[in-house]
Amino acid sequence: MSVKKIPMRKCVVTGEMRPKKELIRIVRSKEGEVSIDETGKKSGRGAYVAKEKDSILQAKQKRILENHLKTTIDASIYDQLLEIVESKSGSDSSSL
Repeated sequence: MSVKKIPMRKCVVTGEMRPKKELIRIVRSKEGEVSIDETGKKSGRGAYVAKEKDSILQAKQKRILENHLKTTIDASIYDQLLEIVESKSGSDSSSL
């Protein structure tokens, strides 16, 4: 039986290589729309951020995603990212 290869991606905030499942992808489409790509399959320019509150807040403060995607990012995108992270961490701790 062969070992399944785990896809690795780099977090644009921390610079760490992590399994793709531990990251959230943010995409800028050709039309310039920025959205969160939970499936990881949307077409467009993508950037990965760790599913950690600190990473998202740092990306917002230092405008890392804006620089990486070369566009302005609405504050609602960061709010959605924080909601995703908080809902994931809440479900993890409740299973203990």
